[in-house]
Amino acid sequence: MLEQVTLRQLRYFVALAETGHYRKAAERSGISQPSLSQQIVNLEAALGLDLVERGRRGAVLTPGGREVLSLARKVLDDVDAMHVLARDAREGVGGTIRLGSTPTLGPYFLPYLTRRLRQAYPTLKVIIRDAAPVVLQEELVAGVHDIILTQLPVQSGDLQVERLFREPLKLAVAQDHPLAQQMQVRDADLAGEDILTLSRSYVLHNQIVSLCEELGAHVRQDYEGTSLDALRQMTALNMGLSFLPALYVRSEVAAESGDVAILPFRNDLFTRSIGVVWRKRAAHRQAVARIAAVAREVALERFRGLVLVE
Repeated sequence: MLEQVTLRQLRYFVALAETGHYRKAAERSGISQPSLSQQIVNLEAALGLDLVERGRRGAVLTPGGREVLSLARKVLDDVDAMHVLARDAREGVGGTIRLGSTPTLGPYFLPYLTRRLRQAYPTLKVIIRDAAPVVLQEELVAGVHDIILTQLPVQSGDLQVERLFREPLKLAVAQDHPLAQQMQVRDADLAGEDILTLSRSYVLHNQIVSLCEELGAHVRQDYEGTSLDALRQMTALNMGLSFLPALYVRSEVAAESGDVAILPFRNDLFTRSIGVVWRKRAAHRQAVARIAAVAREVALERFRGLVLVE
């Protein structure tokens, strides 16, 4: 009856195969050379197979040893993955998280967030779906999403909200609009101007409507954009002015020779709030806290100076 193979034996064997020398393998493994040699002998006895040719050239694997090496590496990789899975489960970050995001933010922020999450929590799988904020909130309550990343405010007694950062809203005008040549835009400059906005399913719509009421500007009632790209294109045609989020501007609008001119407004203190939202009674609160922390790190490191982190 063959003896059991141990993980320790496999680790020593892989070290020996990779170094090609008993002494070097022992040093890498932090044990004495005789102890490592004995563990290799024990592994050969457990398998009933010679794994190593012993001679002056050092440790040379037999054909059977090469086959065992491939399997040993796979076993050790699987065991390491198991430890990572267990660690992440203990810490509350593992399995599958369904993340909803508004299309005015997701394409410009989520690639950096998901890359960082994969690095920090390899066993966490994130499934992403875009939808307008109103739809996101309804689907979150219904259990379609575990977390949503969206513009605030979100108001519901069933939901928990954590604000992450504030994103400046830049004024966009056509290249041939008189304001395009100004270094600064004052509130009074927008009085009487036509302002384009997204549909009412976006929180940004209400924010722009409130601003227009304050400044005496006019929200165009005959057009509501379905995307930021659509707003920019209508602005380029001089159909009105628009306010575009800074992350979108950085990603999609060329600094020079763009189809619209981008101007700061109120020293970039006219902002929208971005946050994560989840159900209060959700079982994945620890995962949400860690995802929020990673999102804040991304905002600080990747978009330093562009957004205002809470």
